[in-house]
This record gives sequence, C-alpha cells and structure tokens, in this order.
Amino acid sequence: MIRLGVLISGSGTNLQAIIDAISAGRLEARIVLVVSSKADAYGLTRAREAGIPTLALTRDDYADPLAADKRIVQALRDAGADYVVLAGYMRRVRVPLLDAFPNRIVNIHPALLPSFIGAHGTADAFAYGVKVTGVTIHFANEDYDRGPIIAQQAVAIAEDDTLESLEAKIHAVEHELFPRVLQLIAQGRVSVGEDGKARIL
Repeated sequence: MIRLGVLISGSGTNLQAIIDAISAGRLEARIVLVVSSKADAYGLTRAREAGIPTLALTRDDYADPLAADKRIVQALRDAGADYVVLAGYMRRVRVPLLDAFPNRIVNIHPALLPSFIGAHGTADAFAYGVKVTGVTIHFANEDYDRGPIIAQQAVAIAEDDTLESLEAKIHAVEHELFPRVLQLIAQGRVSVGEDGKARIL
C-alpha cells in the first residue's frame, strides 16, 4: 500500500475520486495528507470529512515560492508520503518538491499532452477547434507539463458540445483514469527508463 500526499487548489473532485476508489478497494493506497494552496478550497472539507489531515497555505505563503515548497516537503515527509499527487493543484511545483520526490509526483492534465499545456487545457482545446482532446497523467518534472507520460485517454468533441459539456466529459474520464493509474503505481508497475519515458509493466 502506498501513502499519498495530495495537493489541491479547488473543489477537490479528483481528490474525492481517489478517496472513493480507496474506500471501494480499487486503490491500494492511503492518503496521509491533503495540502491546499487556498485556505477556502472545498477539497479541504472533503479531506476532513474523510478523516485525512490537511495543511492549508495562503497567498502570503507563496510570496516566496521556494519557501512554500520547502514547507510542503517537510509536511509530506512528516506524514510519511511515498508519492505526491497533483489533483487540480494550480501552483507550479519547484525544485524543493521535485528533488524530494523524483519521479514520484503524479500530475493530471485535461488535454492530450504535449498539446495545450498550461492551466486551461480544456478551454484551449475547445477554442482551437480540435475534434479530439483528452486526459494525460504524467510525472511532473522541471519541464512544465512535459514530464514522462504514464497514461492518456482520448475524449471526442462532438459538434454540439459546449465548453461546459466538454469539461463534464473530461472530468468523468479523470475520475476513472486517475485512480486506475495510481493503482498501477501502487502495484509497482510504473517505471521511468533511462530514456526518460514512463512505462507500464
């Protein structure tokens, strides 16, 4: 069983999907800490209702991003986290976190990387007019949104889709794919080779 530290910034729907997968026995993991970059994020309520310890940072804490990441690293280490899960965390992870958890920071992105990097992947794909977008799960590294890709799942954009309906499709895929990939990690089936590519055994 792996121990997860989950970083969030908002409502925490992916956090809830992970909590639910653990409760259902589909994910052999335990969430040891939830860290939020916003003190009023609803994801903190989800964590507390599940009995998970939390740490809430404020905008002032991020005035020095490196100091904020060092604080997060210490909290994750104190909690005994093996892996860090970025579940809608809207802050860039920096050297302190990357060095503390090399190839152990798992991010979810609402587009098929390397297309539509950045914080608005779904909206950018929709605005561009592509016919297929999707979800990417990858290891975070110093190259923003370009770390080793673990898994991707395509989502077709229908002619009558709106941005809101596309977002709903993306979220549905995220909530199924993220726990499934974390279970592969828990089973020791995901590795990063010398070529920098992630592989599923």
